[in-house]
Amino acid sequence: MKVLANDGVSQSGIDKLESAGFEVITTKVAQEQLINYLNENKVDVILVRSATKVRKDIIDACPDLKIIGRGGVGLDNIDVEYAKEKGVKVINTPAASSASVAELVVAHLLSGVRFLKNANRDMPLEGESKFKELKKSYAKGVELKGKTLGIIGFGRIGQATAKVALGLGMKVIAADAFLEEATIELDFFDGQTVDFKIKTISKEELLKQADFITLHVPAQKEYVIGKKEIEMMKDGAGLINAARGGVIDEVALVEALDNKKLSFAGLDVFESEPKPELKILMSPHISLSPHIGGSTNEAQDRIGVELANQIIEILN
Repeated sequence: MKVLANDGVSQSGIDKLESAGFEVITTKVAQEQLINYLNENKVDVILVRSATKVRKDIIDACPDLKIIGRGGVGLDNIDVEYAKEKGVKVINTPAASSASVAELVVAHLLSGVRFLKNANRDMPLEGESKFKELKKSYAKGVELKGKTLGIIGFGRIGQATAKVALGLGMKVIAADAFLEEATIELDFFDGQTVDFKIKTISKEELLKQADFITLHVPAQKEYVIGKKEIEMMKDGAGLINAARGGVIDEVALVEALDNKKLSFAGLDVFESEPKPELKILMSPHISLSPHIGGSTNEAQDRIGVELANQIIEILN
């Protein structure tokens, strides 16, 4: 059986599939050429990340297709329900990248509270001539320890983010429409563990209480954070989005940053991805990354192996 890893897959995933008798193709096929390629090569499984879209046209036109695999969590680039109706399995890897996304969230938090984005830009340009001035201008950072992190969406990634925040000494609050309580287990290098029980609260209460807010929700039809929600947040709060573009109203966000309602934001995903708006890219108040939440070596290895295990279980 043939597997097309159109957006790539880790070598560990390839090795596992090949040892089970699968042929793994890593050729990158353009979106408009996919149907022909899948049919000509009689591909049984297509693996994608966020770049390749598997819509109704491909599902209808490719009768050999048995599995659509998404390396990562979000399935908004796949017509999931239609695939299921046609008997095509859709799989993803919701647990594999949780720690990587969580660490990126905290990286953006640290960048915001310690002005790292702007310091990294200014030091190469003016570090030699204006060192003392730069030191003074970036001398009013704040610690994360003791601050309250509000997590909207308390699934696997939200809970992984809570672990990192708790390890930094932050208070964690969470809002989730489908979860009332979660037990967060912190595990340490020497085998010790500590459990924290976190009861979810309403989004409105979270907005009022949190010093910083991070979003971990799937793609939505409406904004999760818009102008109304920003007005409910604490003055000077920070906002992080490493979930999906379109869950934050970026126009309202830039306005809130410019008028100092919010102190900073961190974005890994964007409304108009893959071409973020210039106002977002040029804002001095936004820490930016190009949708790399799950893009660590460790996460990619886990994603590849997890996809391979599911494919083998379904088809062997």
